[in-house]
Amino acid sequence: MAHVEVGGLLRRAQAAGGFGTVLRKGDPERGTLVLVIVERGEHRAILERRLQADWTYRWSVVGPNVGDSREAAQHLARARDQDPDCWFIELDVPSSERFIAETTAEG
Repeated sequence: MAHVEVGGLLRRAQAAGGFGTVLRKGDPERGTLVLVIVERGEHRAILERRLQADWTYRWSVVGPNVGDSREAAQHLARARDQDPDCWFIELDVPSSERFIAETTAEG
């Protein structure tokens, strides 16, 4: 249930002192979730939840380097073309490195 997870991610960003917005709505039940992590409006990372070899899903850092918002936009365009059901959620959070580390460690 992608739409439920999106709501949880938005609340998590808010609880961390940031905010989030849905840039693109995907399929409400099964769409892939792509997180665009920014800190004070500057691109930090793109996270995507991917299926692992052990059949569990984990968040992985994908896409361009820190600060390259043009390349990030290109990456998102490619992701949209490959999966029209995907969601793009932008989370502007303080301590983005910590947020990314916690998210990728949780799975």
